[in-house]
Amino acid sequence: MPQRTIVLGVGNTLLTDDGVGVHAIRDLQTRCGERSDLDLVDAGTLSFTLAASLEGHDGLIVIDAAELEASPGTIGEFEGIAMDRFLAGNRKLSVHEVSLLDLLAMARLADELPANRALIGVQPERIGWGEVPTATVAAAIPDVSRVALSLIERWNAHAA
Repeated sequence: MPQRTIVLGVGNTLLTDDGVGVHAIRDLQTRCGERSDLDLVDAGTLSFTLAASLEGHDGLIVIDAAELEASPGTIGEFEGIAMDRFLAGNRKLSVHEVSLLDLLAMARLADELPANRALIGVQPERIGWGEVPTATVAAAIPDVSRVALSLIERWNAHAA
């Protein structure tokens, strides 16, 4: 039986590349349709209420704009402890209501932090007013979806 995985797309779609996580969720919804093992969530700019959404999931993938110190559109994949280390040492590019670290800490305290977890970060080109990502970041979104689906497949294979 496949694991249940939740994918959180983080970002503000009014701030160009900051909305890459939300745009990736939309792409995944098109690719995946309805799957009983997968919850795709537009997490917007994060909220404490999302902690309850993690309950009952074996896997967590967060997709967000991230400062990778790389070329725009570069995708970084941080799994497990690597995700924790990256988040602990990284400052957010935008001010979200609740930081991802806080959300993960709440889930950990409630013993609801999924055993499998990963951050898929995309290096933004521009964060400013605009309802669509830059062409460079938009071109990376299908690859972001493929990375997410590959993680889910690998986690499901290990659980079998």
